[in-house]
Amino acid sequence: MGYRVVVAGATGNVGREMLNILAEREFPADEIAVLASSRSTGDIIDFGETGKTLKIQNIDHFDPTGWDMALFAIGSEATAIHAPRFAAAGCTVIDNSSLYRMDPDVPLIVPEVNPDAINGYTKKNIIANPNCSTAQMVVALKPLHDAATIKRVVVATYQSVSGAGKAGMDELFEQSRNIFVGDQAEPSKFTKQIAFNVIPHIDKFLEDGSTKEEWKMVVETKKILDPKIKVTATCVRVPVFVGHSEAINIEFEDEISAAKAKSILREAPGVMLVDKHEDGGYVTPVECVGEYATFVSRVREDSTVDNGLSLWCVSDNLRKGAALNAVQIAELLGRRHLQKAA
Repeated sequence: MGYRVVVAGATGNVGREMLNILAEREFPADEIAVLASSRSTGDIIDFGETGKTLKIQNIDHFDPTGWDMALFAIGSEATAIHAPRFAAAGCTVIDNSSLYRMDPDVPLIVPEVNPDAINGYTKKNIIANPNCSTAQMVVALKPLHDAATIKRVVVATYQSVSGAGKAGMDELFEQSRNIFVGDQAEPSKFTKQIAFNVIPHIDKFLEDGSTKEEWKMVVETKKILDPKIKVTATCVRVPVFVGHSEAINIEFEDEISAAKAKSILREAPGVMLVDKHEDGGYVTPVECVGEYATFVSRVREDSTVDNGLSLWCVSDNLRKGAALNAVQIAELLGRRHLQKAA
């Protein structure tokens, strides 16, 4: 006997990727319902590459009673409406929005990092998926923190336009095409031209001059990994379609060499170390697309601080940063708590 699973927001980038990953990983689902807004009701969507198709239902009219879990990729406003009613009906919500991430009664989970935190999900019957840039970073940091205790992290992100949804991807494509033919490349989704440019601004500005995206990386890392870690982030949008990159500088309590760090990362769950000191001996966003791993390269010692390391971290933001992590949470929930599937 398997699970009855809902994917809400199934027509978006993340929702489609959730369906692909559920199919790829052969998640033990007896039944899958795909939901979206009224304008998509009745549309047909593929269930990965299985050859099966699913019909979109209107989330406003869907009754979650009797369903085991729901993977939400519908944004904070719709989540605020639907997550409580799904949870109250006994359907555990795994939410990809930022709405519940810092709620003390909602676990914020990256399965390779803090799986035991899932035990608190019963307080609201909701589990939060972290920000895409946070998810890949903590996968790389966790094994190093266990080995030498991280004091401080300084991270600069290079985030792809898919993090801004289909509109962001369309804008990069259209602007690039326009520039090639000599037309105007006016911004719409982004605050400045994204084609052949970088924008040091993701989400809203806060009073201290940081952005909400940067704030998310700080507070989510503390909640997931360790509240004592100091984190500062600069989040930048770059003209890449899929795949977030991060340049991470880490200061540790205890001594740790680059060689030791590489040895640890080579065995760490969810991490793929690709670090050769030669042309092309590192991973870029193009190579990470469609992969499950968080890739780490360019591991080296930082001589400007005691016990410092720098590294390069790349991952498919639609996968580990969103859809894959949500499916891994669903697998963890089933394994540890629901236990319906053999």
